[in-house]
Amino acid sequence: MLAVSAALCGDHSAIHLTIRGTEMPADLLVNELTLLLAQEGDRYRRAKAVAEAIRASGPYRWTGIYDVDLRNGIVSNIAWSGAGAPAHPTFPITSGLTSRAIVTKKAVNVGDVTTDPDYLTALASTRSEIIIPVLDDVGNCVLGTIDIESDRTDAFDSATQERLEACANALRAFWIR
Repeated sequence: MLAVSAALCGDHSAIHLTIRGTEMPADLLVNELTLLLAQEGDRYRRAKAVAEAIRASGPYRWTGIYDVDLRNGIVSNIAWSGAGAPAHPTFPITSGLTSRAIVTKKAVNVGDVTTDPDYLTALASTRSEIIIPVLDDVGNCVLGTIDIESDRTDAFDSATQERLEACANALRAFWIR
């Protein structure tokens, strides 16, 4: 089944095509994110467009873009796309799966969140979650994260993780701009 969604971004329209069970190729998604990030407009609007593009690019139920403020020890949601607002819009960097991504500077891919004591319950029906850190140019500092949730267990295979890591590399421009 083919699903089509459109998001208006400034003077450009972004069209997202998803065939059930497949994901938009990484290069096309990264190109789309690069265009969205280059748009004029406030930070929230660009982050919202990015969250929507990532969510629409695959069978994802919820996507959030987060700031990581290491100085104040806080993670804050910038924008989201999906079933509802984040249950934890702001939380300490020492909490949740995001904490692991910040400490390790690597993706945290949990196939069944019901078995992970670090999972912060957001939507009761979430079964798997992946947190992708957005690193600075040299990989020393986590600037932000991409958080994606699914209602299926083991929803994020290694190819999906690599694809989302490519998105995180493109999103670096959102913080360094």
